[in-house]
Formats: sequence, structure tokens, C-alpha cells
Amino acid sequence: MILLLSTAYLPPIEYFAAIARYDEVWIEACENYQKQSYRNRCTILTASGKMNLNIPVLRGGEAHSHNIPITDIEIDYSENWPVRHIRALEAAYMNSPFFIYYKDEIAEILLSGEKSLFLLNYHLTCLLLKFCGIKAEIQLTKTYTCLEDNASDHLSFVDFRSRIHPKSKKHSLLREWGKEKPYWQVFEAKQGFVPDLSVADLLFNEGPNAISFLK
Repeated sequence: MILLLSTAYLPPIEYFAAIARYDEVWIEACENYQKQSYRNRCTILTASGKMNLNIPVLRGGEAHSHNIPITDIEIDYSENWPVRHIRALEAAYMNSPFFIYYKDEIAEILLSGEKSLFLLNYHLTCLLLKFCGIKAEIQLTKTYTCLEDNASDHLSFVDFRSRIHPKSKKHSLLREWGKEKPYWQVFEAKQGFVPDLSVADLLFNEGPNAISFLK
């Protein structure tokens, strides 16, 4: 089976659990950009609760934001969001057991000045997969993959492009697969366990043991 995903920024845990479940993974490189999705946003846990980190993008005006291919979306550096995101990660995870081992390589990508949102996400995803110990064959689509219901030539695809979304009405894939289990979090005593965060939260708190929550 081939897993089909949209690009995502520091993706949620279920995104990585899906990758760990399939041998071949395609990331959709031919769709149009969609706002208010994981394409340019992730969620971490701070002392005050959940926090969304958003990458600002240049979209050519709101009227055209839905008509731009995802690979043409450029990052807006008019504000120093990379430093703001790095500081937010430091404040949230500086007391986690494994943050020190991963922070520098993540910061290096965030500070690289990469213009393309798609490529920034790709580089971060590949790095996090390495940190998590997940070996997967990641490919980028060459044309937009439109999967019609009951089409025999598409039976080999599992399409989670819309399923993994911050506004999804369906329950987490982790629950569906029996993988929705708590792990230690920095602010658990204050906030209680908070699921469905960026995989960075799992990685910083569990380190090499993160793989046991994903497979």
C-alpha cells in the first residue's frame, strides 16, 4: 500500500505514525495551497497550554491564496518568525530530557532562509524521521493524485491528505490504530496529558523511545 500525505510543518504525531505504518510514502507536491492546515502550522505544549506556531507565507493576496501550487508558496521573512519559533520551542522544551540532542539541527533548518515552504517542510520531515528511527521511502508526486471512489487502479493508495487536518471531525488515527497512549510531558503536572501535538513534542520528551509510540 502507498500512503499519500500532504506536506506539513513539524507534523503531528499521527502523521509520523502513518509513515511508520507503510513502506512507501508519497507527499503531494502538485496540490494548491490550503490555509489553516498543518501545511504551515504545528502545535506544541507550553506552560500556558497548547500553542500554534505558524509560518507566514506570501500568497499574492487573499483572492489568489487557493490558486497557488504548494511548491510555489514562498515563506514571508518580513518578520523574524524563525527566531520566534526557536525561542518558543526552547521555552516549552528546555527541561525535556532530549531537547538538547535535537535542537541544533532543527534550528539550523529553521534559520536556513529557505524560500519554499514545501522544501522547508520536506527537510524538517526527513530530519525528524531520522531522529525517530523511521526508515521510509519518501517520494514526491509528479502530478496531482485524484483518487476516485472504487477506482480499481487506485486500490493501492491510502489517502490521508485531508484526514490529518487540525479541523478534522474524525477521531485521531492513533486511536483507530490503538496507539493513542500517554507519554511523559514537561507540563503534564499542570496541564494533564495533551494528545495530538507535533511529533517534536514526543521526540523531545521520549527521544529514541519515540518509535515505540509510532509503530
